[in-house]
Amino acid sequence: MEREELMKVASGAAQERGCVVCDLAFDDDDNVFELTIDKTGADVELDDCEYVHRAILAAFDRNVEDYALTVSSPGISGSEADELLNTIE
Repeated sequence: MEREELMKVASGAAQERGCVVCDLAFDDDDNVFELTIDKTGADVELDDCEYVHRAILAAFDRNVEDYALTVSSPGISGSEADELLNTIE
């Protein structure tokens, strides 16, 4: 799969939802893509991530390309999440 083509599809779908692609991590060995989208002035909703994910699935046949894909939003770090959970009674 061409990385530039993936970014083109992802950016277009993200823009349709009022989002931008802010990061693309790619593992060449396993053909794993981790895409992060963000939205200015609002939270990224699950529907936004799902929309971008489905747009990529429609553009690239997983049976032919053999890839794994995760679309997410920026969030708190693992240590911040642990700290937050430890403060909840």
